[in-house]
Amino acid sequence: MPARDVVVLGGGLAGLTLALQLRQRDPAIDVLVLERNPHPVAEAAFKVGESTVECGAHYFADVLGLRAHLEREQLAKFGLRYFFNHRSGALDRCTELGVGQGLPTGSFQLDRGRFENFLGGHALEQGVDFRDGARVVGVDMGSGGAPHRVTFERGGDTHVAEARWVVDASGRAGLLKRKLGLAERNGHDANAAWWRVDGRIDINDWSDDPEWLARCTPPDRWRSTNHLCGPGYWFWLIPLASGSHSLGIVCDARMHPLETMKTHELAMAWLRDNQPQAADALEASGAKLQDFRFLRGFSHGCRQVFSKERWALTGEAGAFLDPFYSPGSDFIALSNTYVAELVLADRAGEPFEAYAPIYEQLYFAFYENALALYRDQYPIFGNALVMPLKIMWDYAFYWSLLAPVYFGGRQAVLPVMGRLKPVFLLGSALNAGMQALLRDWGLRDGRDAMEDGRWLDQHAIDWARGLNGALRDELDDDAFIERIRANVARMRALAGELLAQARRHQPGIADHGLEAMCDPDAAAEPLLPANWTL
Repeated sequence: MPARDVVVLGGGLAGLTLALQLRQRDPAIDVLVLERNPHPVAEAAFKVGESTVECGAHYFADVLGLRAHLEREQLAKFGLRYFFNHRSGALDRCTELGVGQGLPTGSFQLDRGRFENFLGGHALEQGVDFRDGARVVGVDMGSGGAPHRVTFERGGDTHVAEARWVVDASGRAGLLKRKLGLAERNGHDANAAWWRVDGRIDINDWSDDPEWLARCTPPDRWRSTNHLCGPGYWFWLIPLASGSHSLGIVCDARMHPLETMKTHELAMAWLRDNQPQAADALEASGAKLQDFRFLRGFSHGCRQVFSKERWALTGEAGAFLDPFYSPGSDFIALSNTYVAELVLADRAGEPFEAYAPIYEQLYFAFYENALALYRDQYPIFGNALVMPLKIMWDYAFYWSLLAPVYFGGRQAVLPVMGRLKPVFLLGSALNAGMQALLRDWGLRDGRDAMEDGRWLDQHAIDWARGLNGALRDELDDDAFIERIRANVARMRALAGELLAQARRHQPGIADHGLEAMCDPDAAAEPLLPANWTL
C-alpha cells in the first residue's frame, strides 16, 4: 500500500480537528487518524477541557465550519466569571467579576464526549480514514525522505501504516514526545481534581437577593465558566449540554497538596473547608456523581513541536498551560494551523524545512507569554483587590495580541509578523513586568477576600467590549498592523494606570521596569471604573 500523506496519532479534539483542517484545505490529502478509544464515547464524563474562549471557538465554529453543531448541540457560554469568596460564605456578598450581557464575540461550553463523537463522524464524512479502537504500539521514524512507519493493533490484528508525516495528537500519552525525549518542565507546578454530576448547578439559586440576581441579562450565570477563587486555588463549575455539570479544583501544589483532594470524599471535605456554600449546594442538589479523576503536575512544556523531518506534536501531546482562562482549544487552533501550513507546503512541493523552526518560535513565544499569566501567580488568586485588575490586564493582553492575530489569520503570515515583531516584544515586556508587579502587590496586600458585594462588569467597559468585538473586523495588512500598534498603546496606558494604583496602595513597591515602558502622554481619563481600583 502506498504511504499515507499523514498519520495522526490520537483522534481526540486536537487530532480530529487537524484532520478536518487538512482535508478542508486539500480535499485530496490522505489522512489516517488512529484513536485508542472505541466510538461512540460517553457523553459528559469523558474528558475535561470543556470551556472555550474566543480563539478556540472561532477555530471550531468558523475556520472548520462547525458552527451549526455548536449552536444546536452545545451551550453558548456566558463568559468567564469570577467570585472572590474564600471561606466567606455567600457569593452575593463577595466581589464578582464577569459580564452583565454577552460580549460581541462569544464562545461555547463543550460536552467533550458529544463533540468528539460528532467530530469522528464528521471526519469520516469528509474522507478522513478515522479508526477508533486502534492502539499504537510502535513508531519508527523515517529519515532522509523515507516514510515513517506506525504499527497499531485493532480488532485483534496488527497493522502497519507508512506516512510522509506523522503527527502526535495523543494527549498526555505523548507517544512521540516520550520516544524522542522531548518532555520539559515549565516551572508551573499545579494539580487538579475534577468530577461530573448528573444535574444542573445554578449558582443563581444560592441567593434570593433581587439586586444581585438582576445584575445579568439574561440571568444565566450558570452558563458561565464560574471560578470560585481563593489563595492558591480556584474551583470551576461548567455546564454541559448533556445536562451534566463539570466541577473541578485547580491548585498550587505547594499550597494545597493533591493528597487532600484525590478522592471524591476528600475533595468534598476540601470544598467544605474552602468553599462551604458550594459544598452545601452540591450536597443539597442530590445530583449523582458520574466520575472522579485527578491529575498531578498538569502543566508541561516541550523541547520541540515541529520538525523539518516531517513530524509534529499538537494539543496536550506538546505543551499545556493551565485551565484558568480556558486556553487549551486556543493552542490547539494555533498549533494545528502551523502543522497544516507545513504539511500542505510539503505536499505542494514547496520547501517547508526553513518554516518549521520559525513557526515553532512563534508558537513558543505565544506559549511563554501566556504561561506568565499563571506561573507563580496562584498565591494571589484569592486577593479581591489585585486579582480583578490582573484578570482585566490578562484579557486586554489576550484581546490585543494573540486573539486578533489568530482571528485575522496572520499567525503564519511571516511578512506581517516580521513587521509586528517590535510591537510584540514591547507587549511581551509589558506583560512580564505587569505580572511581576501584580504578584508583588498581591503578596504585600495579603487579603483573601472582601465581602463588599462589588460588581465588576466587563461589558460596561467600552474599550474592553470594543477589543472583543473588533476581533471579527476584516482588515488589510497595513490596517491590521496599525490596529495591533493601537492595542499595545492602550496596554501601555493601562500599565501606567495599574502601576499608579499599586504605588498608592503599596508605597515603595518596585515598578518592575514598567515605568520606562508606560506611555507618558496617555490620556488622563482612567481606563478602569473607580470601583475596580478602590
